[in-house]
Amino acid sequence: MPQSDHQPDVTREQLAALARFDTPTICNGLEIVVPERRGLGYTVENLVCANPALPPIVGFARTVTIRAVQPTSVPADQMRVKRVEYYRYIAKGPQPSIAIIQDLDPNPGYGAFWGEVQSNVHKGLGCLGCVTNGSFRDLDMLAQGFQIIGGMIGPSHAYVHAVDFGHQVNIVGMTVKHGDLIHADRHGAVVIPPGTVPDLLKAIDLVARREKVILDAARDPKFDIAMLEKALASSNEIH
Repeated sequence: MPQSDHQPDVTREQLAALARFDTPTICNGLEIVVPERRGLGYTVENLVCANPALPPIVGFARTVTIRAVQPTSVPADQMRVKRVEYYRYIAKGPQPSIAIIQDLDPNPGYGAFWGEVQSNVHKGLGCLGCVTNGSFRDLDMLAQGFQIIGGMIGPSHAYVHAVDFGHQVNIVGMTVKHGDLIHADRHGAVVIPPGTVPDLLKAIDLVARREKVILDAARDPKFDIAMLEKALASSNEIH
């Protein structure tokens, strides 16, 4: 289980501010604030988005591992207890949460953990959505507003069961610990390092102002290489 459930030093207002931007924009800002993380901390393979029309989700990670190819060897009565413990884990700690679920099977996605029931239960426990390398189903019956960014879509849950929770996981290259702040949308997901949110929001504004100079020039009907060179120079002068 996780070592700490204290509320991270991130306000609801800051979470709402982060949710106004897509995940690539968050990554742009992180490149300025924590340049050493430019090549890590985000998903690096294509994932399937359950509903691309939904806005980005921002929340604190609940980390889980699952398997689905073979039935669990744990007795049924113990699994019932573990299932309740799992839901308590999802409900406990800083909110809102995002379930980060690593499928440990050799062929991730053999059985879907996510569908109509799990999405509604998790939403009711304060969870905004899920990022997983596993599969999901029930596309037309998922809880309203609940986002899933997953490895694939599949029809059956097979023998899917939770193996453990509260420990470090890896979702297609993104390493996540319990309580990490996650930003996710149809592009993928990224971990926002602790203590960076105020500077991150400032960096996003800086990137936007720099890009605006270039974009305004590029959209001008008279745009040419001379205008581009001038715009690039002007962009570099913005701080």
